[in-house]
Amino acid sequence: MDKKQGFFSALREEVARGLSPARARRRALAPLMEGPDPEEAAGGDGAGRARRDGWGRWVRGQLARAPSSGPVASAGGASAARRNDLRMLLGVMGAALAPVHVCAAEPLPHLSIKDTPIETSSAQYILQQYLAASGGQKLLSSVRNSYAMGKVRMVATECETAGRVVRNRMAARCAEPGRFVLWQMAPEMWYIELAVGGSKVHAGCNGKLVWRHTPWLGAHSAKGPVRPLRRSLQGLDPLTTASMFAGARCIGERKVNGDDCFILKLCADPETLRARSEGLAEIIRHVLFGYFSQKSGLLVHLEDSHLTRIQSTTGGDAVYWETTINSFIEDYRPVEGIMIAHSGRSAVTLFRFGEVAMSHTKTRMEEAWSIEEVAFNVPGLSMDCFIPPTDIKSGSISETVELPQSGKSKAGGLLPCHGAKVAALEKADDNVGRKRRAKGGFGSLKFQMPPVNREG
Repeated sequence: MDKKQGFFSALREEVARGLSPARARRRALAPLMEGPDPEEAAGGDGAGRARRDGWGRWVRGQLARAPSSGPVASAGGASAARRNDLRMLLGVMGAALAPVHVCAAEPLPHLSIKDTPIETSSAQYILQQYLAASGGQKLLSSVRNSYAMGKVRMVATECETAGRVVRNRMAARCAEPGRFVLWQMAPEMWYIELAVGGSKVHAGCNGKLVWRHTPWLGAHSAKGPVRPLRRSLQGLDPLTTASMFAGARCIGERKVNGDDCFILKLCADPETLRARSEGLAEIIRHVLFGYFSQKSGLLVHLEDSHLTRIQSTTGGDAVYWETTINSFIEDYRPVEGIMIAHSGRSAVTLFRFGEVAMSHTKTRMEEAWSIEEVAFNVPGLSMDCFIPPTDIKSGSISETVELPQSGKSKAGGLLPCHGAKVAALEKADDNVGRKRRAKGGFGSLKFQMPPVNREG
């Protein structure tokens, strides 16, 4: 059997040969769990091990590595810089959320021209075309759950201050490789695990609570309403994407990579912004722009920007953080009749300003991803796969705690509204990860491969 063959196609073949679904599932596990290609493995001895043991063991090996074992971290200073860069990359891009709550189970508004502003009616027409191009409303609505596995490469490319600009001239060699697995279940449940450069972020939503676990903060819930994972909007979930832009306005046209596109603009409402704010940290705005190709009708570019104001604890000027993510969505191919984007790239800018003149900083990061396998209506996937960790710390944390260390207040520490929470979370050991893996985490076959329906 070709090791590149997908799990579900392999499973169908094994069942067709007369094996029981349970036995066929065991035999079909290996192809999906294959590790990275030899040239992608970190270090010479990682290639053979990845090929023999499969993706699950390779991930566990990567997570067990000391951070300084990589070629980039040959010295103490380089090791610290690498860890800081990786923390920033995963904190900002690992499990970013969409601006507003959305429920794909709710029907989209009917196309109406009478007594409707032209910007709104145009947006509705564009979304109708998008749904038709993606496979049609009927087919998309038949998807109860979905699965996607892919590869990523993340790198910090540039850091700019008032005095100088430091560019990463070896960005191609310093890029951190990794992989991710994403499960979704209608209408609002999702779970993702992302392993990059020896660190892992996993996050999920059970329809009522969004939570995230990082090595530096442990497990915590997110402030504000339940929101979709931004990564699923990047060409993996057309129905949620259309529902997200249901309240958008068409603001014009623009070329993207030579393709004429309509632009839809969506703004988070004040109530949502207040719910996501906490203490001295206030989310001022969060705007999402979607660029839909006039030729294909598909989403080809996604841009979102949110601005946060952090008031100084000493009564001085506030500090502002503006985070902008530009994603180019490419290589659409049909999967079971649904158009899915199989690759893309994102450019992220973190801009910090305020306090005093000439004190701004700007950090640029990049991510490239590709999708290796997608499946819909996976047998056996249940709500139990989306249960949050049992030891989530009390209270929730806003996204401001994921800002780089230079985002601290003038007093030299985190804001009072976050300090106690972060201190408690950072003392947490790896119990969360062990419990999650015991229940079926990223390094476990139990969650990766949901039990096959015996009647299937």
